[in-house]
Amino acid sequence: MSDLSARLGLPYLMPAQAQKHVTHNEALARLDLLVQLVVQGFEASTPPETPQEGQIWALGPAPTGAWAGQAGALAAWVDGVWQFIPPQTGWRAVQVGSEGAELRLFTTAGWAVPQAALPDSLPGLGINTSHDSTNRLAVAAEATLLSHAGAGHQLKLNKAAATDTASLLFQTGWGGRAEMGTAGTDDFAIKVSADGSAWADALVIDRASGRAALPNGATIAGTEAYRRGNILGTVSQSGGVPTGAVIDAGANANGHYVRFADGTMITATRFTITESSSFDARLTANATLPAAFHSIASMYPQLSLPIHSSSALSGVDRTDIESWGCAQPGGTGSFSTTQIGCSVFCKPGTVSAGASIADMYLTVTGRWF
Repeated sequence: MSDLSARLGLPYLMPAQAQKHVTHNEALARLDLLVQLVVQGFEASTPPETPQEGQIWALGPAPTGAWAGQAGALAAWVDGVWQFIPPQTGWRAVQVGSEGAELRLFTTAGWAVPQAALPDSLPGLGINTSHDSTNRLAVAAEATLLSHAGAGHQLKLNKAAATDTASLLFQTGWGGRAEMGTAGTDDFAIKVSADGSAWADALVIDRASGRAALPNGATIAGTEAYRRGNILGTVSQSGGVPTGAVIDAGANANGHYVRFADGTMITATRFTITESSSFDARLTANATLPAAFHSIASMYPQLSLPIHSSSALSGVDRTDIESWGCAQPGGTGSFSTTQIGCSVFCKPGTVSAGASIADMYLTVTGRWF
């Protein structure tokens, strides 16, 4: 039978041994060093100048001075001398310092930081907070870092079916305010909500074509962007800056008009001009415009004859027509933002009573603001 215990090397009391207290005290002293083992440092190589009673160092592979030749041993300062104890595999030691405590485990390779096996199939995990049956992983922190392991990094959200949801939900006070992902479909979308109940799609990208849609329009520098859906409509302006559609086209009994966002307007009027009893060899008419211009100064009228239709002339021959034109601002004929006087001049004595020319065309270019 050995005189020492198998694990800690504690001395046994022998039969008929004298001074049994010496052996007993030696065993107690060894237990005092090794139970709840605390060291001043790991991989130590140089003895301290003034060690304190009971302090222990875990030595490295090449200690010097009083520790020379004791590589890997535990060096304990007891009763003014160094005692060296060889550690055994499985022993644990804690180093306590200003930055906290460090636990190490003695292995065949030396003192190593123990690596806990990561558990699988946990029902849930809460970090600084509690998880529940829906939020199986819950984290309460200022930030959450997911980094690479040497190359790239992917965060994968997988759903069972296209009608399910895989998304990132942004909340305020636990109420949804923005969401991005594939919610209820495989098309990618970004949507927002003011209250967490009613949602508006800001961007939808078709999963097959990659075509992006902005269902609620878009603004650039606070102004609505033009698109196929709003390029045609009612034009408007505020302080000379367009606020409506790009092109505004319309028609009524007086003809057709088109307004542009820059303020340009073009009108087209078809009317019949008749013989004037007040003027020999002259046909006249006041053409009412389909839309009002902003000012007379901006208007540029152009009168055209129906040159491709002989049937449009009645009581007058085309060869007898000498000229045609419109009244001028400030002249004798009518000229306003809604009506322009027009005339056709013929050779004297060639216009029959009641003569007329149908399908006269008056085009006016100007501004609507």
